[in-house]
Amino acid sequence: MYFESLTNTNRLGRAAMLAALIGASACTDRAPLAPAVNASPNAAPGAVADGLASDERGAVGGVFVATNDASANAVIAFSRAADGTLTSLGTFGTGGRGVGGTADPLASQFALTLSPDRQYLFAVNAGSNDVTAFRVTSAGLQFLARVASGGVRPVSVAASAHTLYVLNAGDNTIGIFAWNGDGTVEPLGVRALSAGAAGGAAIRLSRNGRTLTVTERESNTIDGFAVDANGALSAPLTTPSTGAGPFGFDYALGGELIVSDAGTGATTSYTQSLDGTIALLDGPASTEGQGAPCWVVVTGDGRFAYVANAGGSSISGFAIGQRGQLTLLTPGGRTGDLGTGAQPLDLDLSRDSRFLYVLENGTGKVGAFAVQPNGTLVHLADTPGLTASAGFMGLAAF
Repeated sequence: MYFESLTNTNRLGRAAMLAALIGASACTDRAPLAPAVNASPNAAPGAVADGLASDERGAVGGVFVATNDASANAVIAFSRAADGTLTSLGTFGTGGRGVGGTADPLASQFALTLSPDRQYLFAVNAGSNDVTAFRVTSAGLQFLARVASGGVRPVSVAASAHTLYVLNAGDNTIGIFAWNGDGTVEPLGVRALSAGAAGGAAIRLSRNGRTLTVTERESNTIDGFAVDANGALSAPLTTPSTGAGPFGFDYALGGELIVSDAGTGATTSYTQSLDGTIALLDGPASTEGQGAPCWVVVTGDGRFAYVANAGGSSISGFAIGQRGQLTLLTPGGRTGDLGTGAQPLDLDLSRDSRFLYVLENGTGKVGAFAVQPNGTLVHLADTPGLTASAGFMGLAAF
């Protein structure tokens, strides 16, 4: 069966949780909403390539990129060596569909996300309105389950140890799911975004798992939620964005939100209370002309934030002060130069924050940088294996 049977004890716990739950640049282009489909989420996944890696190769991590293919979405997996180099493991079908396109069709961050222990990977299927769970193995990915997202056009997903939150941009909802490592993914409920919210771009949990945030680029708002011990969400508390077009974001070490302002060409930091309330700390801090800053990732120690600029083919780095102050690391904003036509659309850090990986839509490659102690970046060799301007969306690394 698609959903495995639960014990009576688990049913009581899930019932209680369900009751609580119900109480002009690439990154700003709008893609048409995908139509709802009647296909069952039980459909078998696409063909899975044989794994090519082994522990003998010395792999210490991985990088994953989603194809967003309109007929059969898939994830391309790479193993990561200690020196940051990547080796292809193959392509692994999600069993669902993307929406296709050429550049940033989902207009989102976190179309792929890893579980906190990095043993599981979750992928949204925006064209079939569902989400896929994989187990991460030395050979690549093992398909576990696919479940309806609880809404229309899922574009971003967040994961705690036992709960998934899926942002449905088509109907401004969050689908909430319980999951565990045996492949069971159980829908628990749906939470609506704030009234008037539009253009949901990213969803993410705080580092301590007690708050959750959604950025909404079209309504220029940011929704904050409190997360209780069972994973249930409070009603949303909405805050007007200081900059225009809030898009990607990440949490810093003290719980600060570092948010890209795609419409302003800047980055802004906010503080968030335990009830989800969001308040300005600093910014907008300009990327100094690097066009379309859209995707953000923060180092594990919370000292630096990196923003991928789709229009500038660059990465802008910021130092994060103790009170959330943002200081551009490099005059002119080009902390990392990807080269003409790279068109970065997403990025992530290795689990030790020594390496930064970037989805280069324009060239069909995975870009890589070595992160220096002062936050500056050294460009490493790109890794081929993607298809240029094919609508790939989502990159996750560990």
